[in-house]
Amino acid sequence: MSSRPYPSASPVQLAGALAIGTIAVLMVGVQPILLGALVEAGHVSLEGVGIVAMAEIIMLGLGVVLGDTLLPVARLRLITILAALCAAALDLLTLQAVGDGGMAAVRAGAGLAEGVLIWGTTGVIVRTAQPARIGGVFFVLQTIAQALLGLALANAIIPRWGWPGGFVALALLALLPCLLAFVQPARLAPLAPPAVSGFRWSAATLQPLAVVFLQLAALGSFWAYLEPLGQAVGLDARAAQTLVAAVLVMQVVGGSVAALAVRRLPLVPTLVFCSMALAAVTATVHQLPAGGVRSFSIACAAFGFVWLFMLPFHIGLAFRADPSGRLAGLVPAAQLLGSALGPLTASFMVEGNDASAVPLLSVAFAMTAATLALLTRTRRGAQPMRILP
Repeated sequence: MSSRPYPSASPVQLAGALAIGTIAVLMVGVQPILLGALVEAGHVSLEGVGIVAMAEIIMLGLGVVLGDTLLPVARLRLITILAALCAAALDLLTLQAVGDGGMAAVRAGAGLAEGVLIWGTTGVIVRTAQPARIGGVFFVLQTIAQALLGLALANAIIPRWGWPGGFVALALLALLPCLLAFVQPARLAPLAPPAVSGFRWSAATLQPLAVVFLQLAALGSFWAYLEPLGQAVGLDARAAQTLVAAVLVMQVVGGSVAALAVRRLPLVPTLVFCSMALAAVTATVHQLPAGGVRSFSIACAAFGFVWLFMLPFHIGLAFRADPSGRLAGLVPAAQLLGSALGPLTASFMVEGNDASAVPLLSVAFAMTAATLALLTRTRRGAQPMRILP
């Protein structure tokens, strides 16, 4: 990898980049609220909700990949402004979308623009001196922002202005990166070319992304069916909503702990432990009898903690395989695709209102991820290149 020195991004520049990425993933966190409102209003069918949700998340991941492959790192500021304008326009165009297909098409376009914004933020993170720790901070900020927006939508915006008010709010927030673009770094330092870094696609370099994908598939499949699984053990609707809020709190705790501990814990053993913990939690839920509300709640709290705790280690695992940072830039895409395709796979195991088989799928995803993590090569590299101001 090139050792050419680059000045660090200032704290203000880094904060601007993290804020842009946080805004880009707001819709992912409030999808259940907005899509539920669309169903109640009859603008999307119950069967079409999954298609709309998956279309946006998959295109988010694709936006990260396309950004890494096609977009010039020297034009970060302009790209951010254009992507933010596109995202805001598509949020407003959602008000005119008709039917499941039309809504899925518009939200897929919005997801692509949001993915480009995430690419920019990820590009800044992987070029810092401590990318895993900064990544942990980023994941915590995402969760807090999504929770706050969800509260505002559920208690103020949608009750007064309905689902259109929710998407107008998203459009207004999507415009903020147009201003924040002048706060973040103007451009990204180019990563070392493969001829210099030695990077090449192989089974060894694909394994970290596969681990990330499988772990997020384990998380996403269980999380998507948390409510029916809770009802099966005796939770009512209000208790299920309270439990979701508690899981979000545990996510923030887990992400905060990870941001402090990511440089002190070994990468592969930690990720293997997290996979085993996910498998244990979901296996426990599978065998719980009716009435096991307390055990279910404890298992979900542990699930929430592990969720955000392990995400910063994904960045470290990618750097271990490729110190240039090229692979680390694709970690968000693998995370998003896993969180989208996990629930899609789980949907084929649900019969009516019976989701009892879903935890077993999460166990399978988690154990496969643990096996692959053990097979990843241990490779140490130099510090990643930094930001051009």
